[in-house]
Amino acid sequence: MKKFIVIPAVALLFLVVALIWRPWARAGEKPRELHLAIWANYLDPAVVAEFEKETGIKVVEENFDSNESLLAKIEAGAEGYDLIVPSDYTVQGMIRAGLLAELDLARIPNVKHLSPRFREIWYDPGNRHSVPYLWGTTGIGYDASKVDPPPASWGDLLEAARVEKYKGRVGMMDDAREAIGAALRLKGRSINSTDAGELAEAKALLIAQKPFVARYDSETYDDLMLSGALVMAQGWSGDFAKARAENANVRYVVPREGGVIWADNFAVVKTSKHKAEAEAFIDFVMRPEVNARIVNFLRYPSSNEAAKAFVKAEVLNDPGVYPPEDVMKRLEWIRQLGEASDLYDRVWTEVKNE
Repeated sequence: MKKFIVIPAVALLFLVVALIWRPWARAGEKPRELHLAIWANYLDPAVVAEFEKETGIKVVEENFDSNESLLAKIEAGAEGYDLIVPSDYTVQGMIRAGLLAELDLARIPNVKHLSPRFREIWYDPGNRHSVPYLWGTTGIGYDASKVDPPPASWGDLLEAARVEKYKGRVGMMDDAREAIGAALRLKGRSINSTDAGELAEAKALLIAQKPFVARYDSETYDDLMLSGALVMAQGWSGDFAKARAENANVRYVVPREGGVIWADNFAVVKTSKHKAEAEAFIDFVMRPEVNARIVNFLRYPSSNEAAKAFVKAEVLNDPGVYPPEDVMKRLEWIRQLGEASDLYDRVWTEVKNE
């Protein structure tokens, strides 16, 4: 009988060791981690928790408030970043600068679910360095119970004579390309104009508007609209869609002159020490059911075509989230402008310091 008692005991011992032993139990090793730099509140926390439980990989999240601040950190050689979520034109610049690793798409099989619109995308043909995540548009959000008539043109937000009655209750994004881009579109110009005269015209418009602006802000304008502090603001489609879920009076429009289309992307920093973990996270988020949960939570449209089958009808059929084709035709991508980007920085500094 003893040997039949001893054998299970030994087996139990091995089982206990197997359960408590982890690779990081060996000298000098740590738990698997993934350091993610992403816009604030841009993931469903439940999805992150599920990924961590399934893979054993701990996600350490850090937030950034602009593409420019993220780029500055990476260019300065900041270490510790693995997976980042830059926008389209920033991806383009980072590829040119050699800052991004080439992805092993064989380890991201769910990339097959990308919408045709986001395959062979202009800023990263073949998706060699990035996988589009969420996308959207930039336009005007407003409280329909307080703004009459509803805005239809960038002029309703930018022209002093039209916005004067909402003094101190309008917001503009704290983003040179977005704010200046809106002024350019009002004047019938390209968002990517490098013409000094056209930029001067846009600057004059923004300076004339400034006395009526409550704040330049790219992070909290939707919350300020819900609180009543703002009645109209420039911003991103998904933020206003999420706000509308709390207050039906919040509306969103892409002005008739057109606006920006943008896409945020998963990309791996070239210096990452956890590339495999980063690719595992991308693949997890690209699962259609998982991706749809994020869309339903954030109210931003996804690059994942297969996810649409799991997106709530109220979100999928919302033209503020998934714009109709006539709106899509009025949208323009922000492009990397090289040295000409300094023109925008200078104009924006002059506007804010006026």
